Amino acid sequence: MGSEVIEPQSIRNVTVVGDPDTTTRVVHRLLRDLTRTGTGVSGTVHWTTDHTGHTIRIAELSSHAPNAILERSIRVADGLIAVMDAAAKRDPRLETALRIADDHQVARLCLVTGLDHPAAGFGRCLRMIADTHGAVPLALQIPYGLGTGFEGAVDLISMGEHGRVAGLAGNHRRTAEKWYRHLVDTVMDERAADTSGPSWTPSGLVHHRVRHLTQIGDIAPVLCDTTPRSHIAPLLDAIVRYLPSPLHVCQPEHALDY
Repeated sequence: MGSEVIEPQSIRNVTVVGDPDTTTRVVHRLLRDLTRTGTGVSGTVHWTTDHTGHTIRIAELSSHAPNAILERSIRVADGLIAVMDAAAKRDPRLETALRIADDHQVARLCLVTGLDHPAAGFGRCLRMIADTHGAVPLALQIPYGLGTGFEGAVDLISMGEHGRVAGLAGNHRRTAEKWYRHLVDTVMDERAADTSGPSWTPSGLVHHRVRHLTQIGDIAPVLCDTTPRSHIAPLLDAIVRYLPSPLHVCQPEHALDY
């Protein structure tokens, strides 16, 4: 019986780093109810994004691990998901992990959890990312309400292309439009921008620019954890769209450590 051949460009090797309790919950949700192998703190998910199948290999890394372990684990990672607590004023250990990722040019996404906590602060998480390393934090989703008023997240890219602001009223609508314009202004350069076209930018072009800037370390895309209000699908889609395959990881350290 032959084994299945997996195209390298369809593989994503990701390490989820953060507080151990929170990262364990995130990893278990990524693996739950999906085609997978593995148990505990690692596993494999088979996921289809943009009509293409991908294999996502997931590992968990506690930000409380000794610096030497953080250094080695992050240095050989293809991509990183930093899990942040919106209710925490500061997380020095996660800041250390982000600095290590920046030092070794490891592409990373940030997932903000705890948005339903009374002390949640989405802007505080963005400032922590900006203060920790050189990448610009870029919100791809924004929370719809905070604390007890948290109702989910607004996906800015799909909202911009499809005009999905009709369900948002008043300040929520104006805020979402402002965040969308900031996203586009951040990722589009003069050559890619078409100021003569519609007020929205095609999602495929935005995804392409976000992927490029993420993989060269200029930006750190930020998503909102909306569970249990919705599926973990947006995070899986972001992993596939923005984090590199093994073929696109160019650090020479990887060749020495595998």
